[in-house]
Amino acid sequence: MRTADVVIIGSGIVGSSVAYHLTEAGCHDVLVIEREAHQGKGSTGKSMGGVRAQFTTPVNIQMSLYSIPFYASFDERLGHPGGYRPQGYLFVATSRAHLEYLEANQRLQKSLGLKDVHILSRANVVNMVPQLRSDDILGGSFCGSDGFVDPYSAMTGFIKRAVENGATLWKSTEVTGISRSGDRISGVMTTRGEVHAPVVVNAAGPWAAQIGAMAGVDLKVEPLRRMLIPTEPFDQVSHEVPMVVDMTNGFHFRPESRGFLLAWNDPEETPGYKLEVEPEFIEKVLVRAADRVPCFENLAVNPKRVWAGLYEMSPDHHAIIGEFDELPGFYAANGFSGHGVMHAPATGKIVADLITSGKTRVVDDVAVLSPGRFRSGKLLHETAVL
Repeated sequence: MRTADVVIIGSGIVGSSVAYHLTEAGCHDVLVIEREAHQGKGSTGKSMGGVRAQFTTPVNIQMSLYSIPFYASFDERLGHPGGYRPQGYLFVATSRAHLEYLEANQRLQKSLGLKDVHILSRANVVNMVPQLRSDDILGGSFCGSDGFVDPYSAMTGFIKRAVENGATLWKSTEVTGISRSGDRISGVMTTRGEVHAPVVVNAAGPWAAQIGAMAGVDLKVEPLRRMLIPTEPFDQVSHEVPMVVDMTNGFHFRPESRGFLLAWNDPEETPGYKLEVEPEFIEKVLVRAADRVPCFENLAVNPKRVWAGLYEMSPDHHAIIGEFDELPGFYAANGFSGHGVMHAPATGKIVADLITSGKTRVVDDVAVLSPGRFRSGKLLHETAVL
């Protein structure tokens, strides 16, 4: 029987980060299991790639304060490009309530150590992105260290270094069951045979609840479709602009190659493993794009290039990270609700810390992310969800 110190189910950016951080901490007998023939075919390869610290809860801000500097030094640390571009996030406020919300968020963000976040006047916002329709803009919020990364490249960098450090990656291998010995985890059953391990990490993304069910635990994660629209080349807006978020309706966009990447979270979307693209969605987004950026009326979009991916949603839009009280040795790294790529470095570090020492310094109170919070009713509340 194959043995390992730790088995990680899922080799997307979160699982790969966990593997990297474990091997850097001296835990080298790590087995990462991936059911696909290639990495990144789940949510990682379909992500918008945004990274930001402009959140509303201490734990999300602190995870960003670890992750963003990590991405800034990724190329040097791992000898592999992470694609970090600090072009910022610009939240555009169109009501007094929006501004008060941003101001309250910034007080918390600054108290936790985020230094380069600023409230902007209407003139500042327009100066940053002159093409915005600005008749209803009151101001905004901007953080210059926010920006974008290349999710696929970062994932590759994590797993490459983990393997160099001694980890093993099994591709085209499906986990078919979870083994127990008494009341704790003892390994996994796979299409390549059984693996004995005292620690198993669930990093299965939108499929995490299925892995949880195999282990006999209730993991509150469900898939939710998100569609992204890449445009054809377009030069009427600078490609140095930040990620722009229209707080009126949640439409947001960022530069991508010679065009732009457009996104909007449809409130009518329902959970499920849906990966087809709805043609009506493209029109919904283009209407909102042209409303906020009038010259976007001239954007060209090839419907065949539009793609759909899956968010792994938790009930309170926060990650579920930590050991299950009812099944020692079984760890969750799930439920990121669209923040998996941006918080992958912090997640990898936290999980590695918990496995190797039982505590972490990445966040002040890691217990708020534990799987047990849903039984106790101690839920978090993140409102800055895109």
